Amino acid sequence: MKQTYLYPQNLKATASLWLWSLRDFTIICIALLLSVIIMSQTWFVLPLAFTLCFAFLSIRLDDTTILDFIRYAVKFFITTQQEFKWGQ
Repeated sequence: MKQTYLYPQNLKATASLWLWSLRDFTIICIALLLSVIIMSQTWFVLPLAFTLCFAFLSIRLDDTTILDFIRYAVKFFITTQQEFKWGQ
C-alpha cells in the first residue's frame, strides 16, 4: 500500500521560507550581512542595493520568480537561436 502525505504536496515540494526558496533565503541573508558590514565601514551602498534587488526578484509565488521569468526571456530572445519554417 502506497502511503500519501497531505503536507506539503505529498512531500515532493521544495523547501521554502516565507516568500523565498531556502537556497535564495540563505543567499539573501549572507549577502545582507556582508552588505551591512561593507556599508558600515565604507558608506558604499551599492552591495546593499544589489542584495535588496535580488531579494525582490527572487520572491517565489506559484513556484516561479521574476528572476526565472527574466532568465527564460533572455534565453528565448538572446541566447537561443530561433528557427522559423514557412510552408504552404
